[in-house]
Amino acid sequence: MKRAGVLMLAAVPVVLAATAYGSSSTAHDDPRPGPPSAAAQRKAPEGLAAPAMKNLAQELVASAENSTLDWRSAYAYIQDIGDGQGYTAGIIGFCTGTHDLLVLVERYTAAHPGNGLARYLPALREVDGTDSHQGLEPGFPAAWRAEAKIPAFQAAQDAERDRIYFDPAVSAAKRDGLGPLGQFIYYDAIVFHGPGTDGFYGIRERATRLAKTPAEGGSEKAYLSTFLDVRRAAMRAKRPGIDTTRIDTAQRTFLEEGNLELRTPLVWKVYGETYKVP
Repeated sequence: MKRAGVLMLAAVPVVLAATAYGSSSTAHDDPRPGPPSAAAQRKAPEGLAAPAMKNLAQELVASAENSTLDWRSAYAYIQDIGDGQGYTAGIIGFCTGTHDLLVLVERYTAAHPGNGLARYLPALREVDGTDSHQGLEPGFPAAWRAEAKIPAFQAAQDAERDRIYFDPAVSAAKRDGLGPLGQFIYYDAIVFHGPGTDGFYGIRERATRLAKTPAEGGSEKAYLSTFLDVRRAAMRAKRPGIDTTRIDTAQRTFLEEGNLELRTPLVWKVYGETYKVP
């Protein structure tokens, strides 16, 4: 969520998701002329982009961001969590102070003029890059919650999540030769730190100086361990004492178990709460 802190809602007990996860496939690049064979199409994995895996990724992120596995409940979420980035809102923590919320509302308004958030665009442009609420109070939070009931705005949040965070993270992970766990580790990092040289891409660059990626002939497990070390240090450098359990007792747990495919069942902890996906 492009922030130094973490979003803490009410603590929840052990959460059990009823969704079953499988794998789906797409085509490998075929070195021969013409389209890939049907067999190749069946065998090639989509990784984290497969629908069930993408849902799993959202549940994992939501456990850290919203203390729940029900990530869809966060479409209407909006709160200033005191991290210096204004209002944090929606399924991926779009912020009024970090430009992504403004872009979301601009793009949504271009497709759906006259929506309930459009009148706040001048104020959103003014506060962009700051933690100010000038022009947004008292009505903007209520307007956001109301708009979040509309399927078109939910779809707009999904699209911006994919465009800014999910798709770039998964693409970068695939280029580095990483499987589903590594793809998720990249995704969670870009969600929390944002892109850019002072965010995810800077963390990745530092990690690749210390360890070879699988694409470079390195060990996937060793590289991911290094990446998590670098990311944890980045979190603590920005805010000493920050809770890093989204790494320590979630992602690193999967890594130490050797679960590079992010296969279910999964059990992990964030902020002391236990979550399970069967």
